[in-house]
Amino acid sequence: MSDDLEKIIGKPMSKSKVVVERSAVTNFATAVVDDNPVYRDPRAAADAGLPAIPAPPTFAFVMNNWGQFPEIQPADVPTGNPMGEVLGPLMAKGGLVLHGEQEFVYHRPLYVGDVLVGEGKIVDAYTKESKGKTMTFVVTETVWKDDKTGAPVVTTRFNVIHRS
Repeated sequence: MSDDLEKIIGKPMSKSKVVVERSAVTNFATAVVDDNPVYRDPRAAADAGLPAIPAPPTFAFVMNNWGQFPEIQPADVPTGNPMGEVLGPLMAKGGLVLHGEQEFVYHRPLYVGDVLVGEGKIVDAYTKESKGKTMTFVVTETVWKDDKTGAPVVTTRFNVIHRS
């Protein structure tokens, strides 16, 4: 493993606060073609024994895009871009960037009304050779915690691949 890759492992990537909103959950359920009424109607959610409208299983992938409002963001957001430190120079030489694996580990269900704080970091970085090309993998992990209790709600892992 190169020194460039080793030096980014463990570096913080992000910190943000999000609000899980009904319209975002409903729009996401529509986008992934899930017509289950529990993602739209609080009565259907209650009839299913749920305390509120739940978010679909992969909703955590878009939370930052649909629930991150500037006025509620933490003051201690990490600076820098450790992923860019590695992928930037590689992209300058060309190649492809691919979305690799995506993983969600739920510690409890995610509901409309939740306010979560997520802290992301790089947890792994490595290279592999494939068909004469070098593939660089950068793996990030974000732990989303309940803003009130600090208890983890969902952990997301994301793998970005650069292929030379």
